[in-house]
Amino acid sequence: MVGGLSKQISNKKVCIAVESTADDFGVGIATDEGEILANVINPYIPETGGIHPREAARHHATVAGDVINEAFQEAGIKPREIDIVAFSQGPGLGPCLRTGATSARVLASTLNVPLVGVNHCVAHIEIGKLVTGAKDPITLYVSGGNTIVTAFDAGRYRVFGETLDIAVGNCLDIFAREVGFVQRKGEPLGASLEKVARKGKKLINLPYSVKGMDLSFSGLLTASVRLLKSKKYLIEDLCFSVQEMAFSMLVEVTERALAHTEKDEILLTGGVGANKRLQNMLESVANDHGRRFCAVPKQFALDNGAMIAWTGILAYRHGITTPLEKSYVHLKWRLEEVDAIWVEE
Repeated sequence: MVGGLSKQISNKKVCIAVESTADDFGVGIATDEGEILANVINPYIPETGGIHPREAARHHATVAGDVINEAFQEAGIKPREIDIVAFSQGPGLGPCLRTGATSARVLASTLNVPLVGVNHCVAHIEIGKLVTGAKDPITLYVSGGNTIVTAFDAGRYRVFGETLDIAVGNCLDIFAREVGFVQRKGEPLGASLEKVARKGKKLINLPYSVKGMDLSFSGLLTASVRLLKSKKYLIEDLCFSVQEMAFSMLVEVTERALAHTEKDEILLTGGVGANKRLQNMLESVANDHGRRFCAVPKQFALDNGAMIAWTGILAYRHGITTPLEKSYVHLKWRLEEVDAIWVEE
């Protein structure tokens, strides 16, 4: 120990952060030099159906203490070595966000350190840039709750395309449940769908809805469920076709945004970004245009505390903090509303 602090972090700022926008309760610890010291995720897995916000919030409240302690153990540091506390302030599910915010307030008050509210969507981009080395990419952010094509311009991340109804991850999850797949710890519904889709051979005609730069997945979902119930097609072919159609829509909009912005990199992040087929399709686009493709590793592509910790540090470096009395959550906080003043520097 040096001056009461671990040697490895004695001259660094350290941030602990809470992520709780949806079904995962995560705690991450990062330094201002971009070192991820801990990244612990405890998922809420519903017995049936999708996320039940209040049940998920109860799960988060139950596991919060253990996950925080596990993060400290993984990082090998003590609470007194923390300089900043960050938390997901939005967007997300109200009960889940409020539970995480409460945990963060308690930590900040107990440790007597600044609190920083972080936009969940921006954090996905910033951790992606950190772990892949991307500098100024077009980002495709795809998850259960979000489907966004975005890039930085004039001080903020701008939305070049997004879903008009349900997110692509939600579409795939609902279809997977209709097929009969069951979510398990370590294997989300999308992973089960991907496995079966690899065995598909026949491309079935399904709705393809790209409207300008935006996308719609509700028609694809309705049609695929109807065909599933008709039992006219093999499950493998249906899974394959749903994936191909959804991902083709995503790739089209991303490629168009790439051509418009003339960025040199494509960054893929979010839980759906772990899908190898989607990665291959985007990598092909990047190669065709002579651009670099960057896929965020799964542990940082999923909702996680490390991304909130790193983005909290970026904001704190530029004087951004959140007073306790203003640490209320923003359920519909859009990423283009965030002044990302750290990016240009």
